[in-house]
Amino acid sequence: MFDATPSPCLVLDAELRIIEVNRAYLAATRTDRRTLLGRPIFDAFPDNPSDAAADGVRNLGRSLRNVLATGRPDVMALQRYDILTGPDGRFEERYWSPVNAPVLDGNGAVTHIIHRVEDVTAFVLMHRPGRRPQRDAAGRRQRAERMEGELFARSREVQEANQRLLRANEALTAAGAALRAQQQAKDRFIATLSHELRNPLAALQAAGELLALDSPAGHPALAVLQRQLTQMTRMTDDLLDAAKALTGRLQLVRERLDLRAVIATAVHDIRPEYARTGRVLRVSLPPRPVPVVGDRVRLAQMTANLLNNGCKYTRCGGTVTIVLDTAAAPDGGGHAVTTVSDDGIGFDPATADTLFEAFVRAAGAVGAGAGGLGLGLPIVRGIAELHGGMVRAHSDGPGRGARFCVRLPVAPRAEDRGRTADEPDPDLPRPPLRILVIEDNTDLATTYRTLLERHGDRVTVCRTGRDGLAAAVAAPYDLVLSDLALPDVHGHQVARRLRETLPPGRTRLIAVSGFSQEADRAGSARSGFDAHLAKPLSLAALDGVLARWVNDPTPWPHKPLPPHPDH
Repeated sequence: MFDATPSPCLVLDAELRIIEVNRAYLAATRTDRRTLLGRPIFDAFPDNPSDAAADGVRNLGRSLRNVLATGRPDVMALQRYDILTGPDGRFEERYWSPVNAPVLDGNGAVTHIIHRVEDVTAFVLMHRPGRRPQRDAAGRRQRAERMEGELFARSREVQEANQRLLRANEALTAAGAALRAQQQAKDRFIATLSHELRNPLAALQAAGELLALDSPAGHPALAVLQRQLTQMTRMTDDLLDAAKALTGRLQLVRERLDLRAVIATAVHDIRPEYARTGRVLRVSLPPRPVPVVGDRVRLAQMTANLLNNGCKYTRCGGTVTIVLDTAAAPDGGGHAVTTVSDDGIGFDPATADTLFEAFVRAAGAVGAGAGGLGLGLPIVRGIAELHGGMVRAHSDGPGRGARFCVRLPVAPRAEDRGRTADEPDPDLPRPPLRILVIEDNTDLATTYRTLLERHGDRVTVCRTGRDGLAAAVAAPYDLVLSDLALPDVHGHQVARRLRETLPPGRTRLIAVSGFSQEADRAGSARSGFDAHLAKPLSLAALDGVLARWVNDPTPWPHKPLPPHPDH
């Protein structure tokens, strides 16, 4: 069929070699199939060496490269491109109207180009001054000359338009590359900033926990220290989470869960803050399970952000209410509807959508930690949308309270799945463990050691990766807690060496790092770590993880890390 098409066509590969040609093209160019196939097109069809102004190779080459770069057809202007007519090296003047169209593979890459031409030589020569018959009337000659002029003018316009489009496309491509580079640079900056902030925060938090053990009755200054550390940690986490949530790069660990349990966890964690600041928190949960498919940790984070926002913008003595309910959806499914309402300062209804923009804070925050970065609500929206849901804000005006409503799809009905098994109780006591801590931050390592030893653990501290490797091989340990940014050997290399050296299943490996994005955790898993925890690491959180591991009936070597906010 291709060979029988009336328009002259040939097919080029991505290297601009001729791989197929039809009869019409062979006839138009006076060539033979055997002399063309496999040859580069500009080897088979060079410029006329006798024409110093010849630009056929240059213009056609530009058009073909444009097709390869953009994956879109390119229509050329009228082009003079002389052809070789015989073995004596003579060239014949020819004019063509070429169109170059791409052939794409399944990934959108250009694999071939169809080069189609129309020979318009006769038309151009017929209307050239001095070449028409004398019997032509003057009027006809003038019309022909105008037609020829218009043809060349339109051809030049097409060529110039193609060049403008090509330049615009190149500019867009360059702008896109620049934006991607800026995004990558921003991601690296935020990750590095987070890492640098997490290291001192981790040492301060561990020291605060140690002071709390030494002062069972508590001390006002210690309470201030712990509250401010919690706030700084939250802001550090928000920087990373907001960047990922707003760009859709926040990865979820999905499971079927009861949304009531998620909300109950968030409420339990934030109640002390409400009690301390004099706010009232009311909760209404339905008696029956509300099943959704989602990330337990992120949904709890979303709920906590809404409750924290309510506390922040409600005066002392005010009330924040969280209600979970279900609603039918137009498609026959259902939605889980979480509504957080307050009787606080409210906002102008016209500004509702702007509340979910990054770094936007409503004026008049009155709760503790009212400063913040303006990232809590953008993270809520990002998490909701990643779960296929949405969030809306409403207020009747300043001073009249606010209401935030999150709608998530209810999990589809399924055959008897049974209820989700309860997690092992993290409050159960765990036996003492033999723990190796590999941490170059002296303050943090010392604090970890003191806290763990007070629990009864036997702790060895090493400041370098090489010392840690030697210690792990010299004596048996139940757990290795290792930083990644060690001064000599990277923590990933430490994990790989330990997995090669230690008996399978004998020792758990946990990475602790200020770099805790999805790619960082995935890299730790590939290196052999059982878990990757973010700095600052709460020793209570670590103890809870270890308790769940130790007290679960599943044998130690085969038990995966349970979900945890720091994981």
